[in-house]
Amino acid sequence: MKRYGGQVEALEVDLSTTEGVNQLYQKVGGRPVAALVANAGRGLGKGFLDQDFKEARRVVDTNITGTIYLIHKVGNGMRRLGEGKILITGSIAGFMPGSFQAVYNGTKAFIDSFSEAIREELKGTGISVTCLMPGATETEFFKRADLMDTKIGQKEKDDPAEVAKVGYEAMKSGDDSVIYGLKNKAQVAMSRVMPATKMAEKHREETEPGSGSKH
Repeated sequence: MKRYGGQVEALEVDLSTTEGVNQLYQKVGGRPVAALVANAGRGLGKGFLDQDFKEARRVVDTNITGTIYLIHKVGNGMRRLGEGKILITGSIAGFMPGSFQAVYNGTKAFIDSFSEAIREELKGTGISVTCLMPGATETEFFKRADLMDTKIGQKEKDDPAEVAKVGYEAMKSGDDSVIYGLKNKAQVAMSRVMPATKMAEKHREETEPGSGSKH
């Protein structure tokens, strides 16, 4: 597709596996990568002990293992060239204990931290690292994570096109991180002053199974 003057190639792979990441990287075919948007992510609702562990493991493999493996492969190519931009999708979820999303929030805490760390490591290399940290966004995420009976699953969410635009502009500018929306910035500010136990309680109100039907 060349509508905007570029060539677009589609490839369907499983980015929770190293094999899937290798397939994607092979598709690059040795061409220089100017920008990498590491956006693959997966969620999972309900209490941790009630989850299928294989599904919980897949959240970790997608959000952490596949993401950092892809960044490692592409980032080394960028370093050889001495330039490149990396945009990583973290989440404001990484700032709070995720009751009934414990694994997901834990992976995003890792990604938020990882992004800041490698940004520091890559100073002076010509490579910028930007972490986009959105809140609840209107995508298939909540349906796939089995969260549609919760408050967060049923509430109005942010426009994904607007979230993506903010992330893209931040990447172009080489910003270290960006949180989309005033309400999300307020939640992050709250997480920095409120005890973790209280944040876990507030998270439960949004994500506990059946909370969407409570009045």
